[in-house]
Amino acid sequence: MKKRFVHQIVFIIAVLAMWQVIYELQLFPALMFPSLGSIFSALTEGFADGGLGEMVLYSMSLLLRGFVIGIVAAFVLSGISMMSRTFCDIYNMIVSMCDLIPGVAMIPLAILWIGIGEETIILIVVHSIIWPMSRSIMDGFSSVPKIYKEVGANIGLNRYSMLLGIYVPAAFAHILSGIKVGWARAWRGLISAEMIFGTTGSGAGIGWFIFMKRTNVDIAGVFAALLVIVAIGAVVEYVVFRYIEKNTIRKWGIGK
Repeated sequence: MKKRFVHQIVFIIAVLAMWQVIYELQLFPALMFPSLGSIFSALTEGFADGGLGEMVLYSMSLLLRGFVIGIVAAFVLSGISMMSRTFCDIYNMIVSMCDLIPGVAMIPLAILWIGIGEETIILIVVHSIIWPMSRSIMDGFSSVPKIYKEVGANIGLNRYSMLLGIYVPAAFAHILSGIKVGWARAWRGLISAEMIFGTTGSGAGIGWFIFMKRTNVDIAGVFAALLVIVAIGAVVEYVVFRYIEKNTIRKWGIGK
């Protein structure tokens, strides 16, 4: 574990050093390829007087609301598909079709249906999460060993107890994988929607920050915002998801 962490840190340092070397050699115009100093200055200024902190918190609030709705909906619909073969056939077809539609492509319809506001962005987030997560959950349910189902039937578990006591624990590795994919897609959908909508009645998000920096040709500010997105993703991946994985699938002996 420590060796993996050291390798990652060394790689990041090497990339940063290479970036600065390329800047010093002036292989690209400074406007397109800013120095590390200007990027970190833009990052500091963004949090100090640019409202970047508030925008990040606002984006995270929208993301978490849509994330919870998407997870609950995916669990409920995938659970029903496990208990009903007819529903499973229909829902699997719906997932296969809807999972191909990018969240950005849903924005015009979402604006027509709901208008411009928080609800529209949350709808895009839900759309980005529910289909890949449903696919992972159903794949996980279908991969549950037959002997587990037979044991559950022999001890008298009903369909709901079988779902929570057999299917969910046995398929949790797939479920967690679906959550990770949904999280990544939700971020992309959220940023895209915010860049198109701009501000809502309640505030502006990090996507709007990126849009404004691009409009003002502040490329260092754009890279600063991207660093914030990457940092949040790293924390979620290496802290939150690793903690869940350590205390579930690894502890249960169903993962590496």
